[in-house]
Amino acid sequence: MGDDCHTGCHPQRRQLQQCRRHGAPARLAIARVPAVKLQSLPLFPLGAVLYPGGTLALQVFEVRYLDMVTRCQKTGAPFGVVLLTEGREVRQPGTGAAGSPPFAPQSFARVGTLARLHALTTPQPGLMRIQCEGLQRFQIERQETLKHGLWIADVTLLADDLHVPIPHDLRGTATALRTVLERLQAGQDAAEKAPAQSPFQLDDCAWVSNRWCELLPIPLDLKQRLLALDNPLVRLELVNDILERTGIAS
Repeated sequence: MGDDCHTGCHPQRRQLQQCRRHGAPARLAIARVPAVKLQSLPLFPLGAVLYPGGTLALQVFEVRYLDMVTRCQKTGAPFGVVLLTEGREVRQPGTGAAGSPPFAPQSFARVGTLARLHALTTPQPGLMRIQCEGLQRFQIERQETLKHGLWIADVTLLADDLHVPIPHDLRGTATALRTVLERLQAGQDAAEKAPAQSPFQLDDCAWVSNRWCELLPIPLDLKQRLLALDNPLVRLELVNDILERTGIAS
């Protein structure tokens, strides 16, 4: 995309382009609101990135997570999904060396997404299959592990993305997304395969960019960086660059 804004360019997009010309950080104006904090939020570190408005299907069989899911189901409380950056989803034993911890270390990203249960089945004792929905993003301020291995954290909730209409020259991303989602919904096991259910918010930069981020075969660290962006227009710009480079939406 060139630097000059074409006639009819969205004013927030023009602001973004001016920031780029002057080398300044590109940010939309966000109203200042008091930060909301949650204490002792249970965490589920995964090899996946959950976005607000997205869905995630999981099989749960470790005791620490079976207990967590049971509590969340009873209370309606959310848990936090965070991307693993070190270690594996299933807890592994340590090296066994003298003085070393009993379990292999885990590390995870500082920005994650609240998840709310909306479906749960128990096909056999000790196994749960759950569907959860992505809510608000959060940033971890402090974390610790409980005796049975569950991570908990004190977190600050991040502001929801502003509703930003999709500029004319990015509308192709929404059109292509509609086609992909409709195909997924028409297939078998659509509820598990589709990253979102209708109604689609195809006029919103955040919603369209988030759904593409879930679908695109890009590295997890890139998905994480896109999640952490506080500007939905910039996120959609980057998604559009990926679509053009890969030819996925052509």
